[in-house]
Amino acid sequence: MNLKLLFFCLFCAVLLIPAEVCKCVPNPCLNNGVCEQKGKKGFKCRCPKPFKGRKCQKGPKYCRKGLCGRGECVRIPTAPFYECKCKMPFQPPDCRTLCQPNPCWNGGQCVKDGNNFDCQCPLGFRGRFCHVGPNDCYVDDGESYHGNVSETDDGYECLHWNSHFILENGADPFKTFQDTEGLGPHNFCRNPDEDKMPWCFYRRGSRLLWDYCNVTKCLEPTGVTPTKIVPTDASPTASKAPPPTLKPTASTTVPTKTEKPSQAPQPSTTPVVPLIPTGTAPPQQFATCGKPVPKRPITRIFGGLKVAPGALPWQVSLQVRPKNSNLPFKHICGGVLIKSCWVLTAGHCIEQNKDMQVVMGGLSLNTEEPTEQTIKVAEAIVHENYRETTAAVYNDIALLRLSGTDGVCANETQFVKTACLPDAQLPDGMECKIAGWGVTEDAQYGSNHLLDANVLLINQEKCTEPRVYGRVLDNTMFCAGYLQGGADSCQGDSGGPLTCQANSTNVIYGLVSWGDQCGQKNKPGVYTRVTRFLNWIKTKTQAAAP
Repeated sequence: MNLKLLFFCLFCAVLLIPAEVCKCVPNPCLNNGVCEQKGKKGFKCRCPKPFKGRKCQKGPKYCRKGLCGRGECVRIPTAPFYECKCKMPFQPPDCRTLCQPNPCWNGGQCVKDGNNFDCQCPLGFRGRFCHVGPNDCYVDDGESYHGNVSETDDGYECLHWNSHFILENGADPFKTFQDTEGLGPHNFCRNPDEDKMPWCFYRRGSRLLWDYCNVTKCLEPTGVTPTKIVPTDASPTASKAPPPTLKPTASTTVPTKTEKPSQAPQPSTTPVVPLIPTGTAPPQQFATCGKPVPKRPITRIFGGLKVAPGALPWQVSLQVRPKNSNLPFKHICGGVLIKSCWVLTAGHCIEQNKDMQVVMGGLSLNTEEPTEQTIKVAEAIVHENYRETTAAVYNDIALLRLSGTDGVCANETQFVKTACLPDAQLPDGMECKIAGWGVTEDAQYGSNHLLDANVLLINQEKCTEPRVYGRVLDNTMFCAGYLQGGADSCQGDSGGPLTCQANSTNVIYGLVSWGDQCGQKNKPGVYTRVTRFLNWIKTKTQAAAP
């Protein structure tokens, strides 16, 4: 740990400053910036040259547009601090050559197709370059996978783990993940954070996204990890020549160390009975709120990227279909679980002539996950004074009463928990979190995976200035984001939660409501101010018996 940072934290302890206001732990400053506490709730980053910005996130753009032609620019630690990785079969220095030399591995034949090419692979090999062999598969969750798949499920090419595009979006896989074994200056799929299978980052336009990979699970435990083919450009300073044509022989494979046994211990046939002391009742469901228990520490959240399982257990997907039909339900909005039988969402999300259900406990919309709970909506209650105008949406709040028995609807698990309601106004400038699947009126497409981003609470007077939103804002709304533009509720979801940490507890402070476009200067996201509706929420939830 940086000695100055350690000294500062000791100084915090001496002054009896509560742990939650020590904003420098963990260090929010990027690129080795030094964090300094400012007051009780602020911080300042002292940035090493040539970096600057609030979190030292801005630096020289070595990878300027067009520098690498049809290739990917990646960062290296020594001058000139970048290297061009041509996308095969385009070759250095101009990344334009096709089929010469042959880009296809393992005896594959390169066939020109206009300005592109196809590889005709020999039996047993697959992938764009025939680089995925017959033994290329993953064991268990793929944490030990060191194979050669480099495409997502949907066919997107993975970015190199040291891609400038990943780094410039605030992520550094080599510093962020707890287990970086297997990561390197390559674009092969890996699972460094104990997700359910190997994955990678990819780029779609100006958005940095991630997805699971098109990699096969091993049919039977073999006792060793999948075989590994080492390309010639396995280090930042290695030659950028194309990989040699490899034949599927024993000399081309290298067994790698097994990090975990491929055969799980067999469970005992004796049933395990939970031990509850005599006279002690089972733990009460949802006895506490706002306390996530993520599967792993939340170390991979970069503003709009992956969310760890269990990190946002109150997040809900609101889904609809035509009334009394057998059509599949479709996601339309987000929501937040506040009680076993109650979900809070935005008023403009409610369509009274539709069947509604909520799905909670999962991260992916296109994959049925074992942690999910799907519950029908028994009743939707929109605020009596809800109204829309051409300029704004007022009293944009609704409650969903879920179907259940004896007051139990959702069951509390590690992946399904409630968020707390706030009891006071929070200070301007506080950093809070928005989350959702990215489906808003301004987004052409959403994400199938749950994303989140950090935003700042903006002063109400500043937000009602004529150049921002003017007088259309009332005291039932507030702004959050960045006036200079950037992350806002376009990365969230209508009706989804804006949560803030108050006394180490997550409170639902706002609901994604509306905004002028997405991420524009002086046009931050507008949120329903939940503190103005606490009595309304209490009255409705107590009056309507589940």
